[in-house]
Amino acid sequence: MSPGIGTAASDHNPRNTATRGWALHQAAAEVIPGGVNSATRYVGHPYAFGGGDGAYVVDLDGNRYLDYHAAFGAILLGHNSPVVDDPVRAAVGALDLFGLGVTELEVELAVRVTEAIPSAEMMIATMSGSEATAQAVRLARAATGRQLLVKFQGGFHGWHDAVARNVISRPELAYGRDPLSAGILDTALESTLIAEFNDLDSVKALFEQYPDRIAAVIMEPIPHNVGALVPTQEFVDGLRALTGDEGALLIFDEVITGFRHALGGYQEVCGVRPDLTTFGKGMANGYPIGGLAGPRSLMERFDGQKGDVLLAGTFNGYALGATAAIATIDYLRANPDFYTRTHALGERLRSGLAGIVSDLDLQATVAGFGGVFSLYFTAGPIKGYRDLMRNDDQAYATFHRRMTDAGFLMIPMSLKRNHISGSHTEDDVDRTLDAARDVLASMKADGTAH
Repeated sequence: MSPGIGTAASDHNPRNTATRGWALHQAAAEVIPGGVNSATRYVGHPYAFGGGDGAYVVDLDGNRYLDYHAAFGAILLGHNSPVVDDPVRAAVGALDLFGLGVTELEVELAVRVTEAIPSAEMMIATMSGSEATAQAVRLARAATGRQLLVKFQGGFHGWHDAVARNVISRPELAYGRDPLSAGILDTALESTLIAEFNDLDSVKALFEQYPDRIAAVIMEPIPHNVGALVPTQEFVDGLRALTGDEGALLIFDEVITGFRHALGGYQEVCGVRPDLTTFGKGMANGYPIGGLAGPRSLMERFDGQKGDVLLAGTFNGYALGATAAIATIDYLRANPDFYTRTHALGERLRSGLAGIVSDLDLQATVAGFGGVFSLYFTAGPIKGYRDLMRNDDQAYATFHRRMTDAGFLMIPMSLKRNHISGSHTEDDVDRTLDAARDVLASMKADGTAH
């Protein structure tokens, strides 16, 4: 395995300084650190984008790409979907921001979320998934009177200190001390313990090592931040029983899985009810919003008059985000075939990729769930992060670059996942498979994949 596990795919194209995209990137780098407003947005060519429609995006130089990146999954129905954008346009000029009281939109959104998510009785709105998980961790600590948190190696739950460690770790750092950033206090790092996904014994060992000290276990039900580690039913059932027996909370971070795999999130699929659920990303088809939901007994601790956990945020529940989320959820409720169709397209793409891998006799594994797919450059089976440490991320970087050059845009980081939106078609999938066959065959021929 190459040493750069999890790094962005490299740019093998010559930098053409005559392009508008390159010029804008250079201008951006003068006023924005690295030229991007989020560390994982830099992919090399294409450097900048000018628009999107349905399943496609267009870079600033007019090149069109079939988009499986989908803004890290925030695009659920498709780019610039009129289902969402029309209600948002209608909302502009009506409600804006008041800073006092509540609006009808906030109540309507909370009703829809609590009706959709099986474990939800009340919800709070945030502006992002990171804010939602920060609130969940704080609430869990307040409710239990405990300090420690358990997360799984490979899981990403936002940028805040409590969870910003051990995501796409190099083998020598996995399961050890691997902060995502400088500037995190040692006490924050030491308060978060690391377990192995799909390994219940690793979680039990932590409860035995730290009795009556663990406030919560937080997990992506499917760790999509390292592709698609699908949990066994025994594992999720075991976590539910274990946390209950130990007096800890179980937090499902459904920022990616929520609304994408089912209207009620992955908890609807697996039948396990967590204590708290976070969500965001695709719930508003690209508009910024997130949230946290759970039972009344826990959520009422956010009550500013009677509770003891602070809920604050000037833009929480703002009109345009709430409007977009309501429109997205209403569409999904009215069109349950959305899931039937995107799941079928996902299976078509995954099985097609698996067939190509088999035909070419490559050491690669196709994974995914619903409309999400991942291609790992390592042999299976893949159950947890330990299996992913064999991945050849340089091979993925080559695959990503060549697919991009062919007009198919995917997440540039090794071990990540890709998304099928409601705007993708069978023809899109079949063209993707044709391109993937050509790319993988070329990689087999030149020795960049084995």
